Amino acid sequence: MYDTKQFRKGLKIEVEGIPYDIVDFQLVSPGKGGSFVRTKLRNMLNTSVIERTFKTGDKFNRPDLEQLEFQYLYREGDHFYFMNQANYEQMPIDKHVVGDAENFLKENLAVEILFYNGKALGVEVPMHVELTVATTEPGFKGDTATGAQKPAKMESGLVVNVPLHIKEGDVLRIDTRDHKYIEKVNK
Repeated sequence: MYDTKQFRKGLKIEVEGIPYDIVDFQLVSPGKGGSFVRTKLRNMLNTSVIERTFKTGDKFNRPDLEQLEFQYLYREGDHFYFMNQANYEQMPIDKHVVGDAENFLKENLAVEILFYNGKALGVEVPMHVELTVATTEPGFKGDTATGAQKPAKMESGLVVNVPLHIKEGDVLRIDTRDHKYIEKVNK
């Protein structure tokens, strides 16, 4: 159980049977009457954000969340298939649950999947992934002094701006938080 005194950004609580992530909170102590906590909560089932006010001292249950390690296998239509690293069981997950992680998935990539009461809520990829350049325009000599960049389509379908010297087949390290090129990987 959590008390309103324990609220912090990122804390996960259950309100009326729904898991929420605390986006923001503020303790308000008016001159008259009891103090209360004003919060912004993100619904972990549908990602909508709501504002709620609670009396100080209110108690909340911890949601039944579990984060497990899986390995990405393949995609078939709108389903992505993952294998549980503990018991080797395969599990299909819908495209809308995978979300932005779709841009970084490649075969055998280790990911974390968050579950609520046994239902997958989301897929978390590592902070940096290595992807191969599928297509890009050729760079031209003499253009490198300006620090110019060009778009490159990665094997996963993600388009990233890269330096002009990058060519098709190069393996690049990409930051999954902001979708930006970090460096070329020498293999």
